[in-house]
Amino acid sequence: MEENHQEDILVRGTAWKGKIRVFAARTTKLVEELRRRHDSFPTATAALGRTLSVGAMMGAMLKGAEKLTIQVKGDGPIGQVVVDANAAGEVRGYVEHPQAHHGSNALGKLDVAGAVGTEGYLHVTKDLGLKEPYRGSVPIISGELGEDFTYYFAVSEQTPSAVGAGVLVGPDKAVIHAGGFIVQLLPGLSDEEIGRLEQAIAALPPVTSLLDQGETPEGILRWIVGDEDLLIHDTMPLQFKCQCSRERVETTLLSLGEQELAAMIEEDGKAEVVCHFCNEAYAFDKQQLEQLLEQAKPEPSES
Repeated sequence: MEENHQEDILVRGTAWKGKIRVFAARTTKLVEELRRRHDSFPTATAALGRTLSVGAMMGAMLKGAEKLTIQVKGDGPIGQVVVDANAAGEVRGYVEHPQAHHGSNALGKLDVAGAVGTEGYLHVTKDLGLKEPYRGSVPIISGELGEDFTYYFAVSEQTPSAVGAGVLVGPDKAVIHAGGFIVQLLPGLSDEEIGRLEQAIAALPPVTSLLDQGETPEGILRWIVGDEDLLIHDTMPLQFKCQCSRERVETTLLSLGEQELAAMIEEDGKAEVVCHFCNEAYAFDKQQLEQLLEQAKPEPSES
């Protein structure tokens, strides 16, 4: 479908005379890239994709060099889901057990709640450039993730919000569509307006159905708030970006210390470090490890 060739983007704006803040994102290529890198099975892909879509939009709430990490630690078979995002639209993520198989639910859909688990916590850590990072944490209430993030915003950030996210996976495990929305209520909304908004969200087709019909992220927002006074403030491209590098891995190996490196050389004669987030493997042969060992040795002190 033509929609699948469109770039991943995020839009943000306001509606109803500035009384609602809105975000929507298409994350299809991002989620497919992570699926391919981690060779994840459909339910794990859906859980990671939903978390990543929300993470990208939460990243857009930040400024400058600020960044955040989301951890969904449930008791389901896929283990924890981790997503990093920043204010520049750069996102990365992984799921602990990407190939844990979990069947469909009673409705014949991917059982994300069963894969994530319904016992556990959703943690958000924001690096806002202050001495201490902001940390928010709420219990998982459904495991479907949209409801869990809705609960997080209400409890941890005291911002009544509606959060929706979806991932459509094809028979070949590839991602066909992925995206989501966040609608946040600001002071000044009347009870009648809140009721209208609740009705619109209750009647909203699944995000992936709208994307499948060719809707854009802005179009999804129009389904929710109507054409009345929707102001799109900006549109931002989204991209997968991992911060790992060979230099960072070398720093990590050096931090193990002289004894650990010496044991590595003696026992294995090589090392391979794989990044959780992008699955990139960094290999070090014996000679390279010996060079690191030399660097790890303390400088001789002058007598």
